[in-house]
Amino acid sequence: MSTKAEQMEEIETAVPNVARVPAQNNVAFAWFAGSLASCGAVTFTNPFEVVKTRLQLQGELAKTTPNMVRTYHNVAQAFWVIGKNEGLRGLQKGLGPGYMYQIMLNGTRLGFYEPAKNMLYRLFTGQASNTQKSIMPLNVAAGGLCGVAGAALGSPFFLVKTRIQSASSFAAVGFQHNYKGAVDGLRRIWREGGLRGLYRGMDAAMMRAGAGSSVQLATYDHFKSYISRNLAHRGLTDNSAYTHFLASMGTGFFVCLVMNPFDVVSTRMYNQKAASGGAHGGALYKNPLQCFYKTVTTEGFFSLYKGFLAHYLRLGPHTILMFVFVEQIKALGARYL
Repeated sequence: MSTKAEQMEEIETAVPNVARVPAQNNVAFAWFAGSLASCGAVTFTNPFEVVKTRLQLQGELAKTTPNMVRTYHNVAQAFWVIGKNEGLRGLQKGLGPGYMYQIMLNGTRLGFYEPAKNMLYRLFTGQASNTQKSIMPLNVAAGGLCGVAGAALGSPFFLVKTRIQSASSFAAVGFQHNYKGAVDGLRRIWREGGLRGLYRGMDAAMMRAGAGSSVQLATYDHFKSYISRNLAHRGLTDNSAYTHFLASMGTGFFVCLVMNPFDVVSTRMYNQKAASGGAHGGALYKNPLQCFYKTVTTEGFFSLYKGFLAHYLRLGPHTILMFVFVEQIKALGARYL
């Protein structure tokens, strides 16, 4: 009786033209790995997302004055105030819809980044991306496309997450929607605005994710390649967790630098009250460009960088954890699948 290995060899010999794709290189596996890794990462970084949201909404469309009363002064103080008055549950507000958003956004981004990159390389160079030197503009374009697609899919979850995170009985900032939870929020949004209500602010989220994703995926690729190429003699190979950690650290800063203005606009577009009388748009901003304009002219240019440190403290560790997790999941896939 032949062994299992011999049977597999007979099958491969009998069907020589069937290409076997390793599980870790499969789009479905990459989507699963990206979803699982990002959910793991957001579990640890969600408290900084709560802090960032409140810092970005504080003082919305109000001119800064020396006597202005601010509940939240900086990241550490805001973290302390929220934790003291609302407990761990307050710091983890919006975690449920946050998981769903991560699955939609990062499952799509990480699952389809390589196929999108290959498509662009073949379109512009006639060759697959893994057969030649990395071309940064094409990597940026692939990351941007995947980010926009993921943001569109996850927009309703980001919407309800933002509104839940901004709510506080102790120190209200921005409009207070007071949802009982994610399901209650989605139900109320649908009842008040239908499908259009669920996707209000999606254009701002697509700009945000497109800008962040184009930088994140392309710079991570570049940093990882650079480190493994120049520091392989010190053990920092392409598959090393230390390489993934260092590449993620560099990536997180640049992503935050590019993305923060879009993040402020996205947060405000999502959290604003709906326009009265059933009119299209929100009560404060009709579209992202108007939000940019009104924010800068009222609060100054640097208002677009409100919550920057909280954003990096959320995004930096999230980027590190997500990429380290996803690389380890892929390694397990290569070993066992």
